[in-house]
Amino acid sequence: MEPPADPRARRLFGGSARALGDLATSPFRADRDRIVGSPFFTRLGGVTQVVSPGGSGLLVHNRLTHSLKVAQVARAIAERLTADGQQRDLVEKLGGCDPDVVEAAALAHDLGHPPFGHLGERVLDRLARHRLGLTDGFEGNAQSYRIVTSTEIRGAATTGLDLTAAVRAAMLKYPWTRLDHPDPHPRTMDPPPRGATPPPDDPDSGSLKFGAYRTELDDLRQARAPFAGRIADWQQTVEASVMDTADDIAYAIHDVEDFYRVGVLQQGTVAAELMAWQREVGQLRAITDSALATSARRPGSSIERLRRQLHHKDGWIADDEAFAAAVEHVREELVEGLLALPFDGSIEAEQYVARFSARWTTRFVDSITVVEQPAVRSGHVLLAPAQWHEVQVLKFVHHRFVLARPDLALHQRGQARLLDTLVDALREWLLDPEEESRLPRRLHDLVELAEAELHPRTPDRLGKARGRAIVDFVAQLTDGQAVAMLDALSGRSGALWTDAFVL
Repeated sequence: MEPPADPRARRLFGGSARALGDLATSPFRADRDRIVGSPFFTRLGGVTQVVSPGGSGLLVHNRLTHSLKVAQVARAIAERLTADGQQRDLVEKLGGCDPDVVEAAALAHDLGHPPFGHLGERVLDRLARHRLGLTDGFEGNAQSYRIVTSTEIRGAATTGLDLTAAVRAAMLKYPWTRLDHPDPHPRTMDPPPRGATPPPDDPDSGSLKFGAYRTELDDLRQARAPFAGRIADWQQTVEASVMDTADDIAYAIHDVEDFYRVGVLQQGTVAAELMAWQREVGQLRAITDSALATSARRPGSSIERLRRQLHHKDGWIADDEAFAAAVEHVREELVEGLLALPFDGSIEAEQYVARFSARWTTRFVDSITVVEQPAVRSGHVLLAPAQWHEVQVLKFVHHRFVLARPDLALHQRGQARLLDTLVDALREWLLDPEEESRLPRRLHDLVELAEAELHPRTPDRLGKARGRAIVDFVAQLTDGQAVAMLDALSGRSGALWTDAFVL
């Protein structure tokens, strides 16, 4: 399949990635440059990955450095797949896998991530649905897609980044809307694809994760059109699957690195959990689910719950022997390796962390395979079973010994309240008729954009447009800008000129 000759048509072309990659000037490289040149990419340096960039006292990953590492891993996977003749043929059959495409998609995948990490995502979704009347709510992946297609402002036109169809399709980790596309909706499948399940506290609200709001549905369809007949309409493209897998790999490795550096991950507590499970695995497996839930403080019980959750959710790949081997490998590499000596900031310590990261990254990338008929909860690109289990155990260590900490919960509750108050304050400002001429110009523009997107007969059209504009506006702030803006709106700030208003 050859790309069209017309340059504009070629920018919309999403078929043979390899053919396009051979062009002297690849439009996919132009996509990558547009993404990196966007102010929305730059702002990711001030957005939380797990803890606020300035909140740990030491350098930890933020959304910018995370995106760069995901792009690095994604490109390595794509280059490996295209170098393997047998896998390359299958990849081409499924629609292609260009390293420039996956790198660009990886760089763009978190552009819509709001202040304060996944906590901010949950808070904005709740406020958007229950306070602002937006059926689609808020979702970080859908917000990223919205930015590259509509809300990124370049000059006088609000046109997005004008990315190729292949890159936009590669950004769609969840290629469906919240409620009604495609039909039948993936959340009705048994089992549903990963991310398509509704939130347990609101089963009628649609999928928990989704790739685009209804306002960007036409663009989603256009981006996915070249892959029709090659992959299922709810399934990721190969390039999206590469990006998604790279995201998982980077997350599993660098969050462990971060909290080793900060001193949160301690050898004793991690060793006690893993070794207790290994020592008492027979007894732990005999405990009922209800009894296990009440013994959270017993060493080994948390990782036994993980084993059961994997069987429940991912029975297509979960395997007890592979799980036990993964626990042992993580224990050797992490407990007896990385955590054996506290991080002291020395060059030697940094080199040790770098070797740990490189070793795990190579192990994961080398295990990647492509399958023509994947399980419903998998993409076409996936880790080998042994490495898939290792990723789950590494992510468990992060969840159990970092995310579950009461001190982090205390910090996050304050951030949630901050976003709640900020949304209310901006809404009051928008509704004040005497202040219309003094609204931040970006907020005013976003209201006009949102109103133009809605059908003229939409009930409470202006109210919904204002709600979407507030969500778009807050989602585009850094952590620091959100704090500074609320300080200014509440009268706590003594500074007249701050970067809270510059975006």
